[in-house]
This record gives sequence, structure tokens and C-alpha cells, in this order.
Amino acid sequence: MTAHAEHLAVIAQADIFHNLDTPALRSVMAYAVAAHYQEGEFVFYQDDPAERVYVLAEGRLRLLQLTPEGAQINMGLVSPGQAIAVISLLEAQRYPVSAQAIGSALVLSWSRRDLHHLMIGCPQIALNALQELSQRMIEFQDRLRELTTERVERRIARGLLRLARQAGRKTEQGVLIDLPVSRQDLAEMTGTTLFTVSRTLSQWEERGIISAGRERILIRFPHGLVTIAEDLPAPHPPPSEKPSDSQV
Repeated sequence: MTAHAEHLAVIAQADIFHNLDTPALRSVMAYAVAAHYQEGEFVFYQDDPAERVYVLAEGRLRLLQLTPEGAQINMGLVSPGQAIAVISLLEAQRYPVSAQAIGSALVLSWSRRDLHHLMIGCPQIALNALQELSQRMIEFQDRLRELTTERVERRIARGLLRLARQAGRKTEQGVLIDLPVSRQDLAEMTGTTLFTVSRTLSQWEERGIISAGRERILIRFPHGLVTIAEDLPAPHPPPSEKPSDSQV
């Protein structure tokens, strides 16, 4: 399916196409292939040959990784405008994760060959891709450091703040993470157990920091969550205090 011109603004948000002028973006769009996915369908599978780079245009995706023991781990979420599988620009690579649609999703993609051709005429794409791969490495190192050195409460707080930045929606009550996230998902993303996540979220609810349902999390006091994530000594406000979303 051919991508449409209205998606020009979407690809302009993607880091790999950052700082491209309108003619360059139109050239990129000319090579794009659009595909619709329904709830639960996979865009690509872990360990398949990495041959295409993707940008999410509409909807949400989850990134999943299968362990050698057969357990499926939620590695993160993808929001519109984000590029994934940039590793496909390198030869002989395989997808390190699977990408699955959360609800209905529209995804744009480009083959390695077409992107290499575009890079010849627009070297900025190559520089962006290098920056993107470097950023992924830094994020991986940060996540590894969190898992090995930080208390589990800080990891869960950081995980919620990442989700809020990706999919947070401001409401009168606070910042709603506007996609279904189960406690098991959060446990997998932060390298802990379902029991620990449930216990921690319950404690934060008692302190008025969050309000958590089965697959719904409302951050009532984002600054309190930042305080936990950064291990700051600032006290938490009482549950009755009006939340501030300036820290998310």
C-alpha cells in the first residue's frame, strides 16, 4: 500500500528523518510502504532477517523479546513518529525483538536498499541513523545500569515516567498513561516481579502519587514520582494536594 502525503508530518518526527527539508521528506515518502495491522498482529518477528526500517504513523506497538526459556518479555512501547528496526540499515542483521500492534496501527516502512539510495542524495539521513543507533546503545547501557545498581522502586518509577513521556495524556486528575499497561508488563520492563510491582504501586496509591487500575495508571503527582526515580530527599505531598504535571 502506498503511503499518503498526510503522513509527511509523521515521518518528520522520526529521528532518522530529523532536520530534512520538505523536498527531501517528499523523496523519502515516495519510497515508503504503508501497512495496516490489527490488534495482536506482528509487524516483524524476533530473529527474522532485518530488512526494513519502520516508522509508526498511527496507533501503538509493543516490543517483545522471547527468552531462551520461551518466556515473552515486554521490552517497551512505540508511539507515533518513532522509528524502529534502524539496525536494518546494517547488512546481515536480525531483528532483536518482535513488534506487535496494540489495537489498530498504521506503519510506514522502507527497505534497506531504498534507504541506502536516499542516503546518497541526502547524507543527513545517514548521520541521523548513526545518531539513532548510538542513542539506542546509550539507552541499553542505562537500562543495564538500572537493573544492576538501582533499587527496584527507582526502576519502577523510571519505567512509569518513560511510559508517561511516550503515551502520557494530561487530565484534571494528573497524567494518564493512555494505553493498556498491565502490572506484568511493567514488571517485565523494569526487570522485577509481578508481586513487587503490585506491592509498590499499592504503596504509591496510599501516598497519593498514583492511581492504578488493572491496565490503567494515572500519575496524580508526577513530581513525587520524579523524586523516587532520582532518589531525591524531597517529601511527598498529601493525597489531597493538587498534582503537577510539569515534571513529565
